[in-house]
Amino acid sequence: MDELAPLRFDLPAVARKKLTVDFDGGNQSSDAGVLLLRAAEQKIGVIGRMAAALPDRRDATRIRHRFAEIIGARVFGICEGYEDAIDHDRLRHDPALKMAVGRCPESGAPLASQSTISRFENAPTKTDAARLACALIDQFAAHVTPSHRDIFDIDDTFDAAYGGQQLTFWNAHHDERGFAPMHVYHAGSGLPVATILRPAKTPGGIEVRTVIKHLTTHIRNAWDRSAPATKPNIVWRGDSHYGRAEAMDWCDTNGVGYIFGFAGNSVLDAMVADTARHLRFWHAISDQPKLRCYKALEYQAGSWPVPRRVIARIEVSLQPDSSPADPNGMRQATDVRYVVTSLEGDAERLYEGVYCQRGQAENLIKLHKAQLASDRTSCHAATANQVRLMLHTAAFWLMHTVRAAIPEGHALARAEFNTLRLRLLKIAARVVEHASRIRVHLPASCGEKTLFRLIALRLSPSTA
Repeated sequence: MDELAPLRFDLPAVARKKLTVDFDGGNQSSDAGVLLLRAAEQKIGVIGRMAAALPDRRDATRIRHRFAEIIGARVFGICEGYEDAIDHDRLRHDPALKMAVGRCPESGAPLASQSTISRFENAPTKTDAARLACALIDQFAAHVTPSHRDIFDIDDTFDAAYGGQQLTFWNAHHDERGFAPMHVYHAGSGLPVATILRPAKTPGGIEVRTVIKHLTTHIRNAWDRSAPATKPNIVWRGDSHYGRAEAMDWCDTNGVGYIFGFAGNSVLDAMVADTARHLRFWHAISDQPKLRCYKALEYQAGSWPVPRRVIARIEVSLQPDSSPADPNGMRQATDVRYVVTSLEGDAERLYEGVYCQRGQAENLIKLHKAQLASDRTSCHAATANQVRLMLHTAAFWLMHTVRAAIPEGHALARAEFNTLRLRLLKIAARVVEHASRIRVHLPASCGEKTLFRLIALRLSPSTA
């Protein structure tokens, strides 16, 4: 690094001793935890799989940075909290990050700069982006074996746009333009399956059917290759935006289960009116703040070719109803929610035990969007923003793998990614490169040194 170090300076004294600060500490990094991410990548190979999926059209005689190095540096940076490519103009000299992508910390050449990373993000075609998406689905299928029932959560979130990006759409609810990327997660493992860039509008029936069809087919084919003796039992779960007739028709035809929210209507309200009336009576004579009951119905909407099973959740509770005469007044309120499903079983178990667990997917989306900053979809081209989403998905894989290596029962075993970053990744280290060895000296005062060592050993190939 050719930049001159800033001059030393003084700060207020400590215990009557003069305090001087300089930048002569040698080759150090503030992100030594990236070595855990490197171990996670060596264990699961998500970056290598993505790099192998992209054709390299560059002149081979002029290549300084392989795709695996560019993707690795970008993904490791996202995990460390550097969500913008411009951060790599200084990170390219970081000794820990250089080691993470396979370069020596001192003698190794600097990593890719912001301009190189930006060119990489904008270079892939739509076909290349589809290859990356398939690589991430294969990554999931290779690391998760089918069980007796595999539930896939599908949902979307809003990403605001602040420029002239392609594919943006005005969203009246958020009162601004943006995207509504569609996220798909495997409920059993919490791993991401796909992240699809799309306009900020409610998905239509054909769009939902297309996504479910292609993902189901790809996952089934991948599982058939890895576990041909096991027949996958795939179930799709989502809110009422995804309970589209086209999607459910395809699932019924192809032996795929589903449980979706349903908006309800006056016909369904009439079918549960007697049950709701009885529940209001029992609530009125009880001392419970709320009462719930469940009812399974056979119902056929006008767009459905056959009747389907609809489950109604009926809840009666007391709600505030203040007035000048009675500021603390309460009233009895009835709330009815519906889901439509192809699954058999007890109505309460399906609603509470299956459908309501969909809330975990919203937590996973928050990890992806807020804690890995996947809403940085600021490229002009839609394809480039799709590539960015998949880079953040790869970062999710690495953070999830590091967390999975923490022993069950430890305080960080279920921690959010921000907490893992502060406790395990943001650790200073002095790096010394010798002729045949590299030594990384972590602080003796490191608060999680025992756990850091344990995770590193658990992710090591020799102990896998």
